[in-house]
Amino acid sequence: MTALLLRGTVVAGGRPVPDGVVALDGDRIAWVGPAGTWAGPEPLPPPSDRYVLPGLVDVHCHGAAGHGFPEADDEGLQAAVDHHLAHGTTTLLGSLVSAPADTLLERVAALAPLVTADRLAGIHLEGPFLAAARCGAQDPAAIIPGDPALLERLLEAAGGTVSSTTLAPETPHYRELLAILVRHGVLPSLGHTDATAGRTTAAIAEAGGATVSATHLFNGMPELHHRAPGPAAACLAAAGRGEMVVELVADGVHLADETVAMVFDLVGPERIALVTDAMAAAGMPDGGYSLGSMRVDVVDRVARLAGAGTDRSIAGGTARMVDVLRQVVLGSGVGLGAAVLAATATPARLLGLDHEIGDLVPGRRGDVLVTDHDLAPAEVFRAGRRVTAERVLHGKAV
Repeated sequence: MTALLLRGTVVAGGRPVPDGVVALDGDRIAWVGPAGTWAGPEPLPPPSDRYVLPGLVDVHCHGAAGHGFPEADDEGLQAAVDHHLAHGTTTLLGSLVSAPADTLLERVAALAPLVTADRLAGIHLEGPFLAAARCGAQDPAAIIPGDPALLERLLEAAGGTVSSTTLAPETPHYRELLAILVRHGVLPSLGHTDATAGRTTAAIAEAGGATVSATHLFNGMPELHHRAPGPAAACLAAAGRGEMVVELVADGVHLADETVAMVFDLVGPERIALVTDAMAAAGMPDGGYSLGSMRVDVVDRVARLAGAGTDRSIAGGTARMVDVLRQVVLGSGVGLGAAVLAATATPARLLGLDHEIGDLVPGRRGDVLVTDHDLAPAEVFRAGRRVTAERVLHGKAV
C-alpha cells in the first residue's frame, strides 16, 4: 500500500517540527519526522505553511449542526457527530444533561449504538447528581440527590458505553457513587457544585488515586475568592499536584483569555483538557435551540437560557474544538505545542485511549487534522481516511 504523506509544521509530542512529514498507511500512522529525513519510496509533497496536528479529542460535547445529544433523533445524532468530525474532532464523547430517570435511560439507549459503531468514544452523563444551586443551564427540577441504585441502572443500561459522569462532591452517597463509577471504569468528574474547598479536596482524595477530572473549571461553581477559595482552588491545587485533570471551555465566552493563560501557567497542558461544551447551535446561525428540556437563545454566537431574565446562564458553547484551540493560541497566547497537548494527548489519556489516539506516533490510529496557518481546518483524516464535507448533514435553527 502506498503511504499518504502530509507535509507542514507537524506538532507531535507537544512540540512543533518545522517542515515535518506524517505518513499514513492504511488506518495507521506509519512515520513521523522532518522532511529531510524521509527515506520512503513515495515522493514528498511540496513544502507547506500548514499545520499537521493530531486529531482533536473532546470529552464534553452536547451536540452541533442544530442537533443535541440530549434530545435528537438518530439522524440528528449522526449529523452532530459528523459536524464535529468534519472540523477535526476525531474522538468525541456525547454529553447528556440532567433529566428524569426514564429520559436518561432512553437517551443512553439512543447513544449507545453510536459508541458501538465507533462514531462516539463514549457517553458523558452530566448529572443528575449535581448541586441545584449551581445548575447553570440544567433543569433544576431534574437535579436529584445522589442515588446509587439509579446510577447502577444507567450504567447497566448503557452496556459499558458510559465513559464519564459529572457529580457534585456534596451530593448524598458521594462515596457510594464514586465506588460504582470506579468499578465500572467510568471517569468521575466533579462539577456543578457549591462545595467548599475542603469538601472538594476530600472528594478528590476519596477517589483513592483513581483518575478524576473537573467539569468545566470555574463554570458551574462559586467564584474563587481569597477567603472562600471554593472548589476552583481545590481543583487547581489538585491538578498542580498531578491528582486531577481540569476541563477548560476556552472559547472566549466561558472564560477570559487571561484566565486560560493562568491555568496553563499554573498546572501545565498535561493537566488540562480543552473542551467545547458545545450544544446544538455549534456551527449554526443565531436563533433558538434546545439543550435537553431547556430552551436556549443564541445571540452573537453566545448561548444563554431563554426567558430567564437579565441574569441568564450561559447554556453550553457554540464553538468546535478547532475554534477553542485557535482561541487558546491566538487569544490566550498559549504556545501551539501546549495548546495541542491539551486538545489531544491529555484528554486521550483521561479516557485511557492514549495508546491509540492523541498524538502523531507511528502505530497509532491515523487521526490527523491539517489546518492553514490561521488554524482553520483544511483536511481531516480519521483512521487514515479523509473526511469529506459532503458527508456532513446540517440541521436548522428552531
